[in-house]
Amino acid sequence: MYRIDFIMKTDIFNIQSETDFLEAALETFRFQYWHVEVYKKFVDYLNINPETVTTLEAIPFLPIEMFKNHQVLDIEKHAEKYFQSSGTTQMNLSKHWIADFGLYEESIYKSFDQFIGKPEDFIFLGLLPSYLERDNSSLIYMVNYLIEKSGKPENGYFLYNHEDLFEILNKTSDKKVILFGVSFALLDFLDTLESKKLQLNSTENLIVIETGGMKGRKEEMTKDELLSIFQKAFKTDKIYSEYSMTELLSQAYSMGENIYDCPKWMRILVRNTEDPLSYMESGRMGAINIIDLANRHSCSFIATQDLGKIIENPNSKTLSKSFQVLGRIDHSDIRGCSLLVS
Repeated sequence: MYRIDFIMKTDIFNIQSETDFLEAALETFRFQYWHVEVYKKFVDYLNINPETVTTLEAIPFLPIEMFKNHQVLDIEKHAEKYFQSSGTTQMNLSKHWIADFGLYEESIYKSFDQFIGKPEDFIFLGLLPSYLERDNSSLIYMVNYLIEKSGKPENGYFLYNHEDLFEILNKTSDKKVILFGVSFALLDFLDTLESKKLQLNSTENLIVIETGGMKGRKEEMTKDELLSIFQKAFKTDKIYSEYSMTELLSQAYSMGENIYDCPKWMRILVRNTEDPLSYMESGRMGAINIIDLANRHSCSFIATQDLGKIIENPNSKTLSKSFQVLGRIDHSDIRGCSLLVS
């Protein structure tokens, strides 16, 4: 394979403008074209010359299903560890091979700091049973890293020991606490409190960050309904959400109302589900494409199967536009890459 030496010209964690982001994205695209074999094959299949690509919209986005059948990894890197998507043992699960955990950790820290605050200032509690019960979870790695940076003695995880979690929440109601929870587990916890007639103390210090995870575990409900339940039961308006996935090294955060913002090195585009090479205007629903420049040694340009829309958010303090997540595409065809998925 013809190889080119690339030096990242832009520090992705200090991007200051859309021009900076575009320059970094185009450099990353060309780097990954020459260094990630499956991505090069995909771009060539679309008959796209990387030297003619000058906009974000013209960059090809690799279907996320590729991570189930291919090692999406820089040919000059060796990776011994990977993150794996959730599912049953009978399923073909995505694997994201990680060549540089330092990039992931810097992305975790700086994104959290941008949207919430310094990890050192918080106690971190995790109610993430479905993630703790399997190996190679990127979410558990993230929470472990935040716990390590925090260093508070109260930090810890809870599986199904709901009364222990109740006790520590009440004991720390005068401290700054982050509770990371998968949605169904948070609802189970609240059911336990109701059945045992336990009351949480009122607090302005608790932040609940729900990480999704309802499918097949609880009756489906809208995000707005879920957030309303959590606000009332946890006695706090600070019900936040985190949006990421196994195949990424960055996180978007919502401070409420299912409105997410990206850190400086991440962007969302919304593609037309009928024509995956075209894009939807703000306010119109389509499928989510993600640019994650921290994913340097894998693929930074991923076409997901999530549905969403770009929204105009006057309260946003980030460079990128805000977005909403509205569900998933069911039984969708993978267009333009059928030769590569097998």
